[in-house]
Amino acid sequence: MPEGFQQAKWKEPLLSELSRAGRVGTTPPSDRAIMEGSPEPASLVPKSMRREALKLPELSELQVLRHFNRLSQMNFSVELGMYPLGSCTMKYNPKVSEMIAGSDSMKQAHPLQPAETVQGLLSILSDLEGFLSEITGMSRFSLTTAAGAQGEFAGVLMIRKYHSARGEHDRDEIIVPDSAHGTNPASAAMAGFKVVKVPSDSRGQVRAQAVKEVASDRTAGMMFTVPNTLGLFEQEAAEVSEAVHGAGGLMYYDGANMNALLGRARPGDMGFDVMHLNLHKTFATPHGGGGPGAGPVGASERLAKYLPVPLLSRKDGTYSLDYDLPDSIGPLKGFVGNSAVLLRAYVYIRLLGASGLADVSSLAVLAANYLWKSLDQEGFPVSHGKGLHRKHEAVVSVKGELPGNAMKVAKAILDYGMHAPTAYFPLIVSEALMIEPTESEPLEVLDEYASAMNRIYGEIKRGALGKAPSRTSVGKIDEVKASHPLTLRVHW
Repeated sequence: MPEGFQQAKWKEPLLSELSRAGRVGTTPPSDRAIMEGSPEPASLVPKSMRREALKLPELSELQVLRHFNRLSQMNFSVELGMYPLGSCTMKYNPKVSEMIAGSDSMKQAHPLQPAETVQGLLSILSDLEGFLSEITGMSRFSLTTAAGAQGEFAGVLMIRKYHSARGEHDRDEIIVPDSAHGTNPASAAMAGFKVVKVPSDSRGQVRAQAVKEVASDRTAGMMFTVPNTLGLFEQEAAEVSEAVHGAGGLMYYDGANMNALLGRARPGDMGFDVMHLNLHKTFATPHGGGGPGAGPVGASERLAKYLPVPLLSRKDGTYSLDYDLPDSIGPLKGFVGNSAVLLRAYVYIRLLGASGLADVSSLAVLAANYLWKSLDQEGFPVSHGKGLHRKHEAVVSVKGELPGNAMKVAKAILDYGMHAPTAYFPLIVSEALMIEPTESEPLEVLDEYASAMNRIYGEIKRGALGKAPSRTSVGKIDEVKASHPLTLRVHW
């Protein structure tokens, strides 16, 4: 535990525990408080439709205010410190994007409005589609899908429909690397494909020869993440694409790690046919807590007609949303998508421009390599890709005789007021910690984080770490019990 830190002495009680009979925070209007001739509000609801009295906690307004303010102060956010969750790109969100997305004209728009009344928004979304196409080398984008996983699902459905339209119904296999995000095999399986795993070599790379050995006339396509989840650029990405295309399959690009390539490399130029982008990662929109997200799907010219609807179109200067497209895989989400998230991404791209986006990837790569090199190389060695530079994130394997050292580091870093990196992913790395500082963090923060990590490892090595975390309001939890069974409500 850091010197001078004191263990927390309190824990925030539940509202039900604060409740006392007769306490009130607001007084509903009574007969005397209502204008003469106006009925009691409750009397306007038919008796058959009235709910029984809700068993809510009885509290004063001040108690409720203090409770939720304390909870907000106990939480961590990217505005308090670095959020180095590898594979997630939890970076700072510019406030100007929030201001514009929260403007009255945006908040008051309704998805059921006629298209002619929201021409301004549709023109912005059309421009966004063009920006994303240029950034990635794709022909067209559908902006509707709500997240990366849904974008993946859309992509493999498009691959399936492409082969079905050609009468190639026996193509029922999708190749997935062993280092892939778990959503890749899940999306392929949900779309009805069999998953064929291709191994990484000792340097953490997928080789074209290994792909050729598993590809066949049953191959529908391959899902590929570049850079991969080890933080390494796949050096044979173009050759892998050629191998899959040579077998008659298509290439799907998992865009979760695009933060490392912005303005520097384009999936379309590497031979990918379809892809998704996580706007709530790469393009600095809110991320976490279940949403909102946006995972637009891009496609090459030969797959564009299969994109999910609606697609934006413009005729005689008027924008519209096209739903009636016979080759489309259909709608996967209502309306145009999460338009407030899409608007934030649009603002982010317009703010930075082409050169600014290239600076994002350069700084993200620089920060990841600087932080990695600042770690104790004996205590935090890399298991793959020795001698190779990392891209936007670095994966280290915490050294030690006993299992659990990665979790010890992750828990102990909380006592320094810092957020832990991703632990135990990717699965092919023992005692993995996956660290992504992003381009947002200044040098001093990177130095401070590396210093804390190195100190924690030194304490583990000497057997002097103790029980961690010890300064947080909640100590180390039973993570199995927290997940199984999952308690969704409190009874009182």
